[in-house]
Amino acid sequence: MAEGRDPRALRRLAWRATGAATLCAVVLAMTADPLLDVFHIGHADVMIAGGAIFFVYALRLVLDGHAETPAGSPSEGFMALLLPYIVSPLAMTSIIVLTVTRPGWVWPPLVAVAYLAVAASNLLTMLVLTYVLHRLPRMWVEVAGRLLGLLLAAVGVDLVIVGLRTMGVIGIPGHP
Repeated sequence: MAEGRDPRALRRLAWRATGAATLCAVVLAMTADPLLDVFHIGHADVMIAGGAIFFVYALRLVLDGHAETPAGSPSEGFMALLLPYIVSPLAMTSIIVLTVTRPGWVWPPLVAVAYLAVAASNLLTMLVLTYVLHRLPRMWVEVAGRLLGLLLAAVGVDLVIVGLRTMGVIGIPGHP
């Protein structure tokens, strides 16, 4: 995504994506409970779906080396940054699960504030990376992306296992 873009454009893109993701996350945190009620699903269902989507995304990273919007798309940079890195299935799953598993009106705003801290951390990382990525050999970035993809795939699998265990479908002795 950084290839062919100047650092100023990447920083502007990072700010836009962070703003959009923050809005999405805050709305989701405040409406997660009614949203699950409307669709008649539970938080374990969301964990399984989020884990499966996250696994497929990570698998694309490992096998293809990327998981971005096709080149030439009008929103190529924005969507490539927004969906996998900021409004990731893991982040949205976490927001839903954390908001609906604790009763009370205080918890959803706390989850939203926690997400704001994560979004700020992501933004800072992206802003720093706009300077670093242009100086690293492309091969290093590709290798690091594939290794991180493997770890992300494991997180997706774990999320599915936890969701299945929460539903009572499986019990795995010794699994953390």
